[in-house]
Amino acid sequence: EDPGPYPKTISQVNPQHLNDHEYVLSGTGVNVEPMGVFHINKDTGEVYVLRPVDREKTPFFHFDILNKNTGQPIDRQLSFDVEIKDINDNAPNFNKPRITENIKENTPEGDMCFTVDMDQMNTLNSNITFRVVSQKPSEPKITLTQIDSRMAHLQLIGCFDYDVGSTTLKTLDVIVEARDHGTPSLSSTAVVTINVVDTNTHPPVFKSNKYEGKVEEATKQRGILKLEVEDKDTPQTPGWRAKYTIVKGNEGGLFEIETDPNTNEGILNVIKVILFLVVVVVDVENEEPLFVCKAASAGDVKVPPPASVKVTVEIVDINDPPYFDKPTNDVYQKEEEEPGKVLFTPNVKDDDSDINNIRSVYKLLYDPAKWMEIDKKTGQIKTVKKMDRESPFVKDGIYNITIGAIDDGNPPATGTCTVLIHLRDINDNTPKLVNNNVILCGNKEEMVMIAAQDSDVHPYSGPFTFSLRDTDGTLKQRQEGGLISLRTLPYGNYSVPLLIQDQQSIGGNNTVVVTICDCGKSTVCLSPEPFTASAGSSSIGAIFAALLLFLCECAGYRQKKHNKRDSSQCISSAEDRQTDSQIYFDPILQRLQVINGNHENCPTYQPHQYAYEGQGSSCQTLDKISVSNLGDDFQFLNDLGPKFKTLGNICHEAVKEKNIKL
Repeated sequence: EDPGPYPKTISQVNPQHLNDHEYVLSGTGVNVEPMGVFHINKDTGEVYVLRPVDREKTPFFHFDILNKNTGQPIDRQLSFDVEIKDINDNAPNFNKPRITENIKENTPEGDMCFTVDMDQMNTLNSNITFRVVSQKPSEPKITLTQIDSRMAHLQLIGCFDYDVGSTTLKTLDVIVEARDHGTPSLSSTAVVTINVVDTNTHPPVFKSNKYEGKVEEATKQRGILKLEVEDKDTPQTPGWRAKYTIVKGNEGGLFEIETDPNTNEGILNVIKVILFLVVVVVDVENEEPLFVCKAASAGDVKVPPPASVKVTVEIVDINDPPYFDKPTNDVYQKEEEEPGKVLFTPNVKDDDSDINNIRSVYKLLYDPAKWMEIDKKTGQIKTVKKMDRESPFVKDGIYNITIGAIDDGNPPATGTCTVLIHLRDINDNTPKLVNNNVILCGNKEEMVMIAAQDSDVHPYSGPFTFSLRDTDGTLKQRQEGGLISLRTLPYGNYSVPLLIQDQQSIGGNNTVVVTICDCGKSTVCLSPEPFTASAGSSSIGAIFAALLLFLCECAGYRQKKHNKRDSSQCISSAEDRQTDSQIYFDPILQRLQVINGNHENCPTYQPHQYAYEGQGSSCQTLDKISVSNLGDDFQFLNDLGPKFKTLGNICHEAVKEKNIKL
């Protein structure tokens, strides 16, 4: 690292080797990088250095002297090891000339930075001394402790204080110098920036030394009182957020306290009913533990206890509502009684009436059917209309009303009472058919079920008694409880008048419409319903042709007997089928069709002359329309078409059995 001038002689080959030889250099600095550093005089053996050498890059050189003719080393003793002598040409170099560190406010001591010298070790040039040149601001004091010749630590004397008077300490800049011991002595500096991170170094303090709150008696209430605190730490950090605790006076769990996340206030809530004045003690601290500087200069410092405050909760008297001796009262009454009867008189008390001279008035709060009226002074309830147990406002025989007692306090308070009026049933409803229309499939042997119901309850309902109201002989009631057609009825609708009576023989007239039709294989009519007739009309029998009617009447009727299962469902045993106020029976109608079976003999009528009225009129016009002119040929009756064929066959078979000849 000699500054020159160059070339400069650094060595000379032993003169005893100069005879008969020419010299050539080979090795580092000659033909091995870095090349062009060394040169030898081939005749004299002098070795020259041609330019400065950087020791930090190439601290050693090695080269040999060769015989120019053979290219082989002349002698091992002629090898050269050149050590480059260091000079103090490099100042100490920091790894980072500018260092930034984030240090918490509650850190008592910490490592800040380190340096590394690039000069040769164990020399005066690489022996480094560190010192703090300056810092801004000057407090707290930053010192330096050297670890070895190449590393040092920064130390904090005292403690950081994020808040210093009216200013805020957030950043410190410290300039550190590293100086070697070379000749001349060289140095360099680094700037260390310390960012102070605020922590909990200031406890929260209540803004008032006492707090008072009020709550209405016998009530729960949230937010009856807000407790304010002051904290110098950075808002919305764990060192600023307050944590409140009720430490005394809340043994019964009457209160809870929570923190408002925005204002940091403590919100006191009443979660149980309070009946008297209560005093509680509330402490406050931060979420993060409080840090207290324990530097040697500060002496023996202890963490202070949390701030405390007394909170007095006063009970505010309010207007208590009147109250009934019983919240629910049962009253029993027979339905349909004349209005004006007193049903209920309440017994009401008010704890404020004696103290504040409170008086109450009464009012009907719920009376859906408008059957009641109430005396405003006494609360006495009486009826203004007849009460019907079958009304839609009555549920399960109970009519529900609500009365209120309203006092004249400030503000007015209301107490309520429910009156359940149990209505006893009377026999004021007659039985009625559930369904006034039934279908009877004429092509099947099938029963018809008819249901009756009564709005009254036992014993004013079923089992019911069914009977025909009137008849002209077209239908009759069987002993088993069915209906029997005394004539063959074609398909159509028939109105059957019925009298249905309950257990108390209170009955009502009903009419059931029976539709007789062909159902095929189903249970509904295949074709549209035909004409409608009344079972009490004599026109039903005139539907059939005269001759077919005569044949059927002569053949008679056969009634199919019911088996025991069917008979048990007739009117005589209807009690077994009773379901509340509804009763069913099956064979009220039977097939209105003539079938084979036991027949009643029909008497045969022969022509008989009762009186002779003389010769007939000789008027030509009347003679033309006489019966004899129509002829005696009844062959047209042999084929009456498909509508009469089935009925004709049945009647013909009946005639054959009785040997009736036409």
